[in-house]
Amino acid sequence: MNEKKRILLIATGGTIASVPSEEGLRPAALEAVQFPGCGQYEVEILQLLQLDSTNIQPEEWSLIARCVYEKRLGFDGVVVAHGTDTMAYTASVLTFMLPGLDRPVVLTGAQLPAAHPLSDAQTNLQCAFAMAAAGAPGVFIAFDRKVFLGCRAVKVRTVGFHAFESVNLPAVGTQSAYGLSLRRGLIPVPDGPCRLEDRISSQAALVKLIPGADPRLFRAYGDLGCRGLVVEAFGAGGVSFVRRDVTAELRRLVERGVTVAVCSQCLYEPANLTAYEVGRRALAGGVLSAGDMTTEAAVTKLMWLLGQDLPPEALRSAFLRNLHGELGGSPLWDGQT
Repeated sequence: MNEKKRILLIATGGTIASVPSEEGLRPAALEAVQFPGCGQYEVEILQLLQLDSTNIQPEEWSLIARCVYEKRLGFDGVVVAHGTDTMAYTASVLTFMLPGLDRPVVLTGAQLPAAHPLSDAQTNLQCAFAMAAAGAPGVFIAFDRKVFLGCRAVKVRTVGFHAFESVNLPAVGTQSAYGLSLRRGLIPVPDGPCRLEDRISSQAALVKLIPGADPRLFRAYGDLGCRGLVVEAFGAGGVSFVRRDVTAELRRLVERGVTVAVCSQCLYEPANLTAYEVGRRALAGGVLSAGDMTTEAAVTKLMWLLGQDLPPEALRSAFLRNLHGELGGSPLWDGQT
């Protein structure tokens, strides 16, 4: 008889563990919640945090990464119960904080509290446990019977159970009556032994470009000490320069030592700043292209790289390079900047 797989369940709060209160749903301790159907695994629960994921910030990212790193060797896999609102950010940043990860680390949550009769918590946990026991190392999100690479997942629905999608890369796993089926060729191979590299800078920002944006708003980020800025630009990466010259202001930020990257407001397919004048002018000013990275991956990658205290050119080179599957998954991505 096969021994049960040992799974560590790290609880951080979120809707899955929430209970009603006078001020709305509030996370409670996960130990009080029972999950039928997970008895085929030997599960140990560690209550690390008890937060709505809206309140999970870089300090909590480092805490979760350190917990995974220190506890993982006693288990076949790790499941992190997490609120859905910032789960994609946490999954992305853990990918960078834990290079060479040698275990599956699977984030999951729910759109309804586990105690609710219509909750999706049990289904999501079952999928997450199956992925954690599958032996494929890396950071993943399991939700609605699908498994996504952590640095490719984006939350796209506020209440629907199909809350996450994998952007510019197919789902790496699907759950059906036949069990969990994995596309292992889509899962990056670990690069050397597992390391904890959890230093990160919170001196970064994300701006969504709108028509008529005042360039002075971008200048303010530099004045406030911002070291990194991700701009969600139009279409393939267009940045306006007529009448209100945002491109010139971004160039000035780069000259001040701020790392500026551009991704697309479009959810799917890559930014390609070489296609149009509105992109080429930005490139000429020293702006980086995020290619086909998700916004969450671009932001957390930049924050993580800033935390490594790299020389400017080394940071720029690392941002443009695929490190853990976050870049280059789109069939339309041809490496253009």
